Amino acid sequence: MNDFEYALPESIGKAIEYLQVPGARLKAGGIDLLDMMKEELIAPKRLVSIRDMKDLRFLKKADNGDLHIGAGMTLAEVAGHKELNGACKALAQAAGRVATPQIRNAATLGGNLCQRPRCWYFRSADFHCLRKGGDECFAQDGENQFHAILGNSDGCIIVHPSGTAVALMALQAKLLITNGKEEKEVPIEEFFVTPAQNIQHENILKPGELITTVIIPADMMSGSSYYHKQMEKDSFDWPLADVAVTLKKSGNTCTGARIVLGSAAPVPWRVEKAEHVLINVTIDKEKARQAAGIAMEDAEPFELNRYKIPLFKTVIYRTICRAAGIDPMS
Repeated sequence: MNDFEYALPESIGKAIEYLQVPGARLKAGGIDLLDMMKEELIAPKRLVSIRDMKDLRFLKKADNGDLHIGAGMTLAEVAGHKELNGACKALAQAAGRVATPQIRNAATLGGNLCQRPRCWYFRSADFHCLRKGGDECFAQDGENQFHAILGNSDGCIIVHPSGTAVALMALQAKLLITNGKEEKEVPIEEFFVTPAQNIQHENILKPGELITTVIIPADMMSGSSYYHKQMEKDSFDWPLADVAVTLKKSGNTCTGARIVLGSAAPVPWRVEKAEHVLINVTIDKEKARQAAGIAMEDAEPFELNRYKIPLFKTVIYRTICRAAGIDPMS
């Protein structure tokens, strides 16, 4: 690992000032950052730690009813917060299923949204893949059992690694991003970028910018949500498939639905065609199964990840049922 400076700013403005040095990187929990350094994929000249910055650690309701969550909140804090026990349950569930308790007590919400892909070719210094400026996606004809089955026609077939991003997209979240001079509000759908848009980046953040706040709109507080993560190991692991669903109802009739898939595509993947099946009807198991089938109609698996199609159908079905208050196993 290379030598580097370590900065401990006391404010967001000072953190951005420290980031102006070429080669400087933000460090929050540092889980993914230190992995990247140990894997010799990056060699920052300066780490700017925002881990303990109070300005980024809060969870509160705004006057308009929106829920504001500081990007520096740890995943453990998000998972256990009482404000997220109702309509925003999906976010608490997603944060609570990340890795191990030790990691959840260090990793932050903002860091989880910004982590880099876990593709083993990208993570290996021995493979100069497309995402690192090379000429080939080695996963397409290689070990692709954990790779994308949707949105995978633009060269790189990573899956986005953030479970909280899946839940937040289902909750129609927005992000506040600052560069120290101005702040912008970005719908989370516009934060992530596909390989066709930028094959070497996963989001729109520019050098010297950071996420300060995650906003869940007030109108999402009146519905229900659920998140499910299917792994190879029960204790902790990267997901084979994860799904978040939010529903709004009037009586027994569903008036709005959002279904978002993780571990399926290079970005958190919303399946609007499947959502239409649930709207203006009373959701039951049959409708949930129908929506799950439609969600997989555009899937284009590779040789080793075809199992993901039936797996996603099952996880989507169960997640819709849970969000609707139905026991999918009965």
